[in-house]
Amino acid sequence: MPQVEIRKRLISVEEIFHEGGPRAAKPLKRVSAIAVIRNPFAGRYVEDIAGFMDDLKPLGLAMARDMVAALGGDPKIVEGYGKGAIAGSNGEAEHAALWHVPGGYAMREVLGDTRAIVASTKKVGGPGTRLDIPVTHINASYVRSHFDAMEVGLNDAPRADELLLALVMTTGPRIHARVGGLKASEIKGEDGLR
Repeated sequence: MPQVEIRKRLISVEEIFHEGGPRAAKPLKRVSAIAVIRNPFAGRYVEDIAGFMDDLKPLGLAMARDMVAALGGDPKIVEGYGKGAIAGSNGEAEHAALWHVPGGYAMREVLGDTRAIVASTKKVGGPGTRLDIPVTHINASYVRSHFDAMEVGLNDAPRADELLLALVMTTGPRIHARVGGLKASEIKGEDGLR
């Protein structure tokens, strides 16, 4: 398979202290990692693309490790995650879907014993396209307080022949979460859902 050619990377950490209500005792941190790479399949239809997922695994692991480092180095503080990708205009959504395995499994490996599927989104777009990455709890997808999204993107990516690959991690529920549902303290951890 083709070599992964990185044009740029970005790590961004957001801290949320309140959403108009009382100031949180501990701010919510949300970190995103973006890598912009050349899309080796841009501009043509290629039947067998799945092998490129193996080539992306080291990049996924590096991004996941960098995110944990940006949060202070302790993977145990991470409670939510998500992933996504944007294919440039000469690509297709299936090229963005190549990020499912290397992005999701990288975070699961770095974080340890996580149970929930890593929520995901993908699309095709040009430079400046934004992507809302869905976030769910790392051990139970039905923990409503952790349903969230983080917008990612870069003003100059993806170019027509590029892929923008993104991962997101969060340290807790939404600030002021109060719409009920399964609580993190009630997780059984049997199936990744509850």
